[in-house]
Amino acid sequence: MTEETLEIRGFRIFKGYLDTAEQAALVEAIRGVVRAAPLFSPMTPYGKPMRVRMTSAGRYGWVSDRRGYRYEERHPEGMAWPPIPGEVLAVWGDLVSHARMPDCCLVNFYDADARMGMHQDRDEADFSWPVLSVSLGDEGLFRIGNATRGGKTESHWLQSGDVVVMGGDARLTYHGIDRIKPGTSMLLDAPGRINLTCRVVD
Repeated sequence: MTEETLEIRGFRIFKGYLDTAEQAALVEAIRGVVRAAPLFSPMTPYGKPMRVRMTSAGRYGWVSDRRGYRYEERHPEGMAWPPIPGEVLAVWGDLVSHARMPDCCLVNFYDADARMGMHQDRDEADFSWPVLSVSLGDEGLFRIGNATRGGKTESHWLQSGDVVVMGGDARLTYHGIDRIKPGTSMLLDAPGRINLTCRVVD
């Protein structure tokens, strides 16, 4: 098991957890997911398009529209979500648990101008399981807040191959991505960042 290298407000950040070859293999696996369940641009419940494009793998996929944020068993275009790639499950098994696998792997693609506002991951039924986050591609400025909105925050640049585990007190802490630093990774064919987040839903 990779040694933990950094902790910020309960967020465990495993720097360089995935080497270059492992990152490339994971990107290829995610391309398979996208072929089976294409990226889409969700709308917020307030009618505004989100800046990231996304899809999912697993039993459930995360969606958002006028009806709210939720998990669904099918892609908005109607197809079932593809299985979570084994490469992703291996990371979960190493850093979280072999006893319980995630129900959803949310795939977020950030282009050079995309960002993600401060939010909590709270659409799941069981908060005792952590959320695991994998960064691939260009660096993203990860902002960590508090259990409630507002207050002092801390930021850290996440690089390709970094993995974050959000559990315990950090499980419902507000967090987001302020911006992407294009050109900091040659992993993807074009500037951008892929973020994978694995969740136990039920």
